[in-house]
Amino acid sequence: MEDNYLERILKAKVYDVAVETALEPAPRLSRRLANRVLFKREDLQPVFSFKIRGAYNKIAQLSAISAQRGVICASAGNHAQGVALGARTRGIRALIVMPVTTPQIKVQAVADLGGEIVLHGDDYDQAYEHATQLASAQGLVFVHPFDDPDVIAGQGTIAMEILRQCHGDEIDAIFVPVGGGGLIAGISAYVKALYPRIKIIGVEPEDSASMYESLRAGRRVALERVGIFAEGVAVRRVGEETFRLARRHVDEMLLVSTDQICAAIQDIFEDTRAIAEPAGALAVAGIKKYVAREGLTGRTLVAINCGANMNFDRLRYVAERADLGGQREALFAVRIPETPGSFLRFCEVLGRRSVTEFNYRYAARKEAQIFVGVALSQGRPERERLVAEIAHSGFAVHDMTDNEMAKLHVRYMVGGQPHGLADERLFRFEFPERPGALLKFLKAIGAGWNISLFHYRNHGSDHGRVLAGIQVPPATLEDFHRHLAELHYAFVEETENPAYRLFLGGTSPTQ
Repeated sequence: MEDNYLERILKAKVYDVAVETALEPAPRLSRRLANRVLFKREDLQPVFSFKIRGAYNKIAQLSAISAQRGVICASAGNHAQGVALGARTRGIRALIVMPVTTPQIKVQAVADLGGEIVLHGDDYDQAYEHATQLASAQGLVFVHPFDDPDVIAGQGTIAMEILRQCHGDEIDAIFVPVGGGGLIAGISAYVKALYPRIKIIGVEPEDSASMYESLRAGRRVALERVGIFAEGVAVRRVGEETFRLARRHVDEMLLVSTDQICAAIQDIFEDTRAIAEPAGALAVAGIKKYVAREGLTGRTLVAINCGANMNFDRLRYVAERADLGGQREALFAVRIPETPGSFLRFCEVLGRRSVTEFNYRYAARKEAQIFVGVALSQGRPERERLVAEIAHSGFAVHDMTDNEMAKLHVRYMVGGQPHGLADERLFRFEFPERPGALLKFLKAIGAGWNISLFHYRNHGSDHGRVLAGIQVPPATLEDFHRHLAELHYAFVEETENPAYRLFLGGTSPTQ
C-alpha cells in the first residue's frame, strides 16, 4: 500500500460507470484573476459527483464470493448514489444507511438507482455506526466513503485525466476540496509521483477544518462539531490512510468562509451556467483566496468542481450570501439623529452607491438605529473607505459585513429594542431539520425559562438555525447552563454581539 498508488490508479476500474470529464477553461474568472483557471468538471458525472469513481472501483475489485454478499455504506448523498449505481452495474445488493435528516431529493436519487434505504440517526456519525452494525449482522461488505485504498485509487483517476488533458509542465497548482481526504489523497499520490513541482492545495470550510487541524497537529484530530453548509465535506475526523498520504503529498490547506463558498458558486455559474453544491465550489473559493494572498498572475490553476447535488431551496441563501463573499455588498449599523433631514444627509454620504437594504424602526426621540446594505464595486478597500466617510460625517457606524448573527438573523428581524426586559441572554442554536424538529427543540428548551426573542429561518439545509432570547434570572444561571449542556444542541451565546446590542437587546444580564 505504501508505494503502489500509481499502479492502483492506472489499473482502477471506473469507466464502466464513470465518464472522463472535461477540463474546461473558465474565461471570466481567468480574466478577473489574471491567471488561467481550469475547471475539472466532476459535476458532470452520471451521479453529479466524483464519488462514483471510488465507490465503483471498490465494488469492481471485490471477488465474486465477496460481491455475492452485497455491499453497504453510510452516506447522506453523493457516496450513497455512487455505491447504489456501482452495485446495480455489477448486479449485487446495496444497502444504504442515510441520516433521517437527508433531504428527500437525495433519498429518492438513491432509490432510483436501486439502493435499499435505511434511514437512521440525525447525522452521518449515527448512520455510520448503524451501518457497521448491519454490515456485521448481515455479512455485507462495507464501502467506506474515503479511507480505503481502492476508493482512494478510484478518485485518483481524476488526476490521471487532468495530466492527459493538460501537460503537467503547464500546471502550477491543483486545488482540491477536502472532507475525509479520499479525493486529495488519490490526486496528490498520482500527481506527485509524476510532477512533484505541481502544488497540491486542499480547501476546507472554516467550520469543517478536520484535515487542516490534523496536519497542523501532526496527528488526526477529531473536531467537536462541523459546519452544516458544505455537508459534502462535513467530516469530523479524516481517514487514517488519507491523512498519511496528505502528510506526504499535500503542500497546503486553505480555509474559506461560507460567504466565499457562495461567491464561488456564482463564479462557477457565470462561466458554466451550472450550479455547484457548496462542497463542489470549495476549490474555486480556494483559488481566489490563494491568488489574492500570493499576488499571482499568469499561472495555470486547476479547480476540482467535485459535485452539483444542490437542493433547489438552498439557492436563495446562496444568492443572499454570494455578494458578501465576493465583496460586492457591505452591511452597516449606523446611528443617526432622529431629526428631519437625517436620512437625506446619510444618503448623501453614500452618494451614487446602490442601497441593497434599509431597515429602520423608531426607537427613541434623539437617535435612530438603521441597518443598511450597500453595493460595492471595488471590494474591501471601498468598504473600508465608506466606513471612514460615514464616521467622518458624524454618524456612529459599525461594520456588520463579517458578523454571522447579523447576516443570518438580525437583517431579517430589525424591530427595535424592548424596554423593561430583564436578564435576557441570546443564543444561536442548530438542530437537525426534520418534521416536528422545531416543536421538539422548543420542548427541549422547556418551560423553566421565558423565551423573549425567537427567530427561525429555513435555509434549505439539513439543519435548522434558531436565534433565541431567553430570560435567565441570576439565581437560575447555573441550572440553565446545566440544562443547555444536557440538550446536546450545538449553540453559540451571542449576548455580547454588537448586532444584538444595537438592534434587539436591552441591558446586559447580571453575571
